[in-house]
Amino acid sequence: MKLINQLLALLCIPASSCAVFATEVPVKIIAFNDFHGQLEAPGNLRANAATASPTIPVGGVEWMAGYVDFLKAQNPNNVVVSAGDLIGATPLISALFHDEPTIEAMNRLGLEFNAVGNHEFDEGRAELLRMQNGGCHPVDANSCQGAVVGTPVPFEGADFSFLAANVLDTSNRNTLFAPYAIKTFGKVRVAFIGMTLKETPTIVSPSGVAGLEFTDEATAVNALIPKLRARGVKAVVVLIHQGGTQPVTQAADTINSCVGGLSGTPVESIVNRLHDEVDLVISGHTHQAYNCRVKNSAGRSISVTSANSIGRVLTDINLTINDRSGDITAINAQNKLVDRSATGVVPNAEIAALVSKYRTLAMPIANRVIGDITAAMPDSGINSAGESALGDVIADAQLQATASAEKGNARVAFMNPGGIRSPGLLYTSSAAGEGDGKVTYGEVFTVQPFGNSLTTLTLTGEQMHILLEQQFTGCHAGNAPAEWNYPATDTTGQAFNRILQISAGFTYSWSAAGAACDKVARESIQLNGIEINPLQSYRITVNNFLADGGDKFYVLAKGTQRLGGAQDVDALEAYFKNTANDADSSQPGVQIAPGPQNRINRLN
Repeated sequence: MKLINQLLALLCIPASSCAVFATEVPVKIIAFNDFHGQLEAPGNLRANAATASPTIPVGGVEWMAGYVDFLKAQNPNNVVVSAGDLIGATPLISALFHDEPTIEAMNRLGLEFNAVGNHEFDEGRAELLRMQNGGCHPVDANSCQGAVVGTPVPFEGADFSFLAANVLDTSNRNTLFAPYAIKTFGKVRVAFIGMTLKETPTIVSPSGVAGLEFTDEATAVNALIPKLRARGVKAVVVLIHQGGTQPVTQAADTINSCVGGLSGTPVESIVNRLHDEVDLVISGHTHQAYNCRVKNSAGRSISVTSANSIGRVLTDINLTINDRSGDITAINAQNKLVDRSATGVVPNAEIAALVSKYRTLAMPIANRVIGDITAAMPDSGINSAGESALGDVIADAQLQATASAEKGNARVAFMNPGGIRSPGLLYTSSAAGEGDGKVTYGEVFTVQPFGNSLTTLTLTGEQMHILLEQQFTGCHAGNAPAEWNYPATDTTGQAFNRILQISAGFTYSWSAAGAACDKVARESIQLNGIEINPLQSYRITVNNFLADGGDKFYVLAKGTQRLGGAQDVDALEAYFKNTANDADSSQPGVQIAPGPQNRINRLN
């Protein structure tokens, strides 16, 4: 029916009694996702991930804004949108000031609509509402430092709109923010529906989502279509903080490829159930760049895009909309690098000044040297078993911080891989000039930016085995024993193997060929060379997010005798200083070398 309406509007046949011929209105959408407060340039990006093509210097919010201005100049009918995780898990230059710098930069960039992502909820509902509405942070003096460069003034909040179609306030069943926004371009109107992944409560601390309900994404979109039709809107774009992945195995793997067609990924499942009125899905969450076509509920292939992450890529989307039918009649989308070496693009000077101001404010803290490493420990340095040298160091730091009797008497520490952020610890000196091999506070903060605190709790040996099994795909409420603590609603389990990083002395083996819920050899689970006793109690340390069952490690919620501890980043700093009880020490400790990554053994 949608296609017939488009044809009738285009032809304007006599039977329709048209007074004038229809006009095709061009509209440009400039999209990005997962910015994560990356105000400064994140480094280089390989234009072709599967080959040795040159890396290109990319990103930096002032360059991002310059590209936005460049693209806007091509069509006055334009809009800038984001598919979530605009804030949260941010570098120190933004996080130290509660992400106000990111909001202020985006106001100047011209962002209009941002779908909430899971990280928008890291600091809870009240703080997210403050991001929209403004006002100073209730307790931290680092707030309200610079909406006007050089002059501390009250934080005014976002000029753009947060959208949350599938986030409900449980007290009144209203959405936390507007479910959609409509923008008019001459005679045509486009609706933008924004939402996050329904699994947000499983990957955000409970305090962050208290009093909120996250509903099915496709159901939320489809319920809005009649309302939009009643308002005469037929051009519908979904901004969703959920995405897919593609294997980096072929020469065609560029930022515009679609290897595998997103088959079997969460976003494909959602798009397959969307109403036929939706023509375009701008996605995020997986930090991937792709440009795909995926079938909707009517079997029609629609555009699904994603723009990598942290401001390295923008998606330039050009629509044509029939001004009589209101339908989108054509879509062309292209992912484009935010190339800092390009000619013809001018970085935004006002935003550059804003970033410079916050950089200066953060510099004394960020550039403080806290330790030394002998070689780089990138966040991507993960072996086939799922272990990384950086993960080992973080787990060791958390164990050191909680091993004493007064701190918790911990014997093992577990660290979730999602809490270890890019780029890890680099050996080469930063622009601050601290020297090769020197680790600064800013670097460890970038690795662990969530502000999680440590929790030491008691598990039995059997519960530790369950914890390890809950790392792997295929284990869920439908096939796991009841005592494994899976909620009845979790019928999928992990979307991918989520291997916890473990502290020194703890070892185990797992088999990729093992059955679901039975991949870890029980006899291989050892602490200091002694097999774990399933009936014995053990003190373990995790962060507060994991302690409440986050990332679908549900068995941790059953841990007893809980004791709160230090912030995770403070534990890591103390480990590097090798002076856990002297947080003010300015003397670096011993050099830390990447370990052999032999704590986790993959059998096949």
